[in-house]
Amino acid sequence: MHGGALAGWLMVALCAVSGAYCLLRTRTGTPQERRTARSEALMGFGMAAMALPAAVLTPPEWAWAVYGVVFGAAALRALRWARHGGHHLHHLVGSLAMVYMAVAMAPGVAGAGGHAGHGAAGGGGMGGAGGLPLLTEVLLVYYALYVLRSAGHLIPAGTAVAGFAGGSAEGVVRGGVGGGPGGVPGGSAGGGTELTAACRLTMGLAMFAMLLTL
Repeated sequence: MHGGALAGWLMVALCAVSGAYCLLRTRTGTPQERRTARSEALMGFGMAAMALPAAVLTPPEWAWAVYGVVFGAAALRALRWARHGGHHLHHLVGSLAMVYMAVAMAPGVAGAGGHAGHGAAGGGGMGGAGGLPLLTEVLLVYYALYVLRSAGHLIPAGTAVAGFAGGSAEGVVRGGVGGGPGGVPGGSAGGGTELTAACRLTMGLAMFAMLLTL
């Protein structure tokens, strides 16, 4: 995320497109699939907004509190459904990660110019944001494993990466990322197709990149 505004705009575009696709998915599927799609749409649009380059939009100080409240509520909602397993556990981690980044980038935490962190995600320097190194590292490990597993399930069976990720051709066709109702990255519970899996992979990569700059 130190490549300048271009990297920030790329993240905004990818997250916004992923959020828009997830929003379209809310119109079809089972109630559980629509809940999952709504959560993913919120995550996509939230990351897109957080990644906007500071030169384009400098949010007021209270904006970070709004992020915290919105994704705190999303975390509580995900916690309610987490007992059903599947992708809800991942939504819980993602929502808490968004709350963490909002707190870390708030002016009172990041010091003078707390929006320096926002500018990093969107255009080259979230390095000024505050954060707990250990917690950041734990989240980075989680998202690194999530991205590797998700990418592995998108690769046809018979390759080394798919074997490493525990994927199979049947899993890719049936469940998108997870290939099953209980997989962490998602599965039939998320109503996933290969495109859905690609969107989840994109948002996982975006989250990893944003955490790297803390």
